Amino acid sequence: MVLLMQPIDNHPFGLNGRTALITGGTQGVGAAIAKSIAAAGADVILHGLTVDQHALASQAACRTYGVRCEVLAIDLSLPQPEVTQQLLQAIDTLGWQVDLLVNNAGTYIDQPFLEMDPERFEKTMRINVASGYYLTQAFARRWVREKVDGRVLFTGSINGILAEADHVAYDCSKGAVAAMVRSLCVALAPRGIRVNSLAPGLVRTPLTNVVIDDPAFDDWMSLHTPTGKVPDSAVCGPPAVFLLSDAAAHIHGQTLLVDGGMSVWQQPDLPQRWRDSMPASNDG
Repeated sequence: MVLLMQPIDNHPFGLNGRTALITGGTQGVGAAIAKSIAAAGADVILHGLTVDQHALASQAACRTYGVRCEVLAIDLSLPQPEVTQQLLQAIDTLGWQVDLLVNNAGTYIDQPFLEMDPERFEKTMRINVASGYYLTQAFARRWVREKVDGRVLFTGSINGILAEADHVAYDCSKGAVAAMVRSLCVALAPRGIRVNSLAPGLVRTPLTNVVIDDPAFDDWMSLHTPTGKVPDSAVCGPPAVFLLSDAAAHIHGQTLLVDGGMSVWQQPDLPQRWRDSMPASNDG
C-alpha cells in the first residue's frame, strides 16, 4: 500500500494547480527539487538522460504526494535548438501545460585549463547554458502567447561566483547562468514571467559523493565553510519551492545561494586541530 501525503491547499508556498518540468530531475539536486515541488502540490515532469532506477524511484517519490508525475528521457547535449523541440513535442504528447520550468540539467566534465579539449568545453556549455536558454525561450513564447504567468528557476552554483583553478569550463558555464538569469529578468518580467536561480554550494549527489567521501575532505570543508558540513541535496528543495511560489512574487533576477555560508567567509579559519597544534602566543 502506498501512503499518499497530501500537500497543503491555499498556502503562500503552495504550488497547487501548477505543472513543473525539471530537467536533470531524476537524481541529485534535480530530484530533491522535484520532490519538494510535488510536496507543494504541483504535477511534475522529470527529465533525465535515461529512464533508469533513479528516475523510477524519483517518480514514485513524487507520486506519493498524490500528484501526477511522468519521466521523459532526452539527451540535452545534442545540438540546439532541435533537442528543445524534441522535449517540447514529448510534453505536448502528454497534454500537460507546463507553467514552472526548472533548468537544472548540468554536467561536470572539466579538465585543467591547459588540457581542456573543445569537445568537452562545448558539451559543458550546451548542457549547462544553451539547454536552459532555449527551453526558457520556447516556454516564454508560449506563455506570452497564452497569457500564462510562467516561472523559471535555474540551478546555478557557487562556482558562478567563486573560482576553482581546474574547473574553468564549469565555472564559465555557471557564471553564464547567473548573468542569463539577470538578463532574462529584464527581458521577461514586463511580460509577467519570473526568473530566478538557486546556487548550491557543495551538497551530496551521485556526482560529488566520490570526492566527499575522501577522509581528507573533512579538513577542506572545515577550512572553507562556516558550518563545516556537506548536506544532502534535499536542502535545495524548499528554497526552490519558495522561489517558484507566490511568496516570492516580487523576487526577480536573483540568485539564492544555498552554501552553508561558504560564499561569505572572506578569511576562512584554520581547522580546530591545526589551531590546537600551533604554539601559544608569546607577545609579553
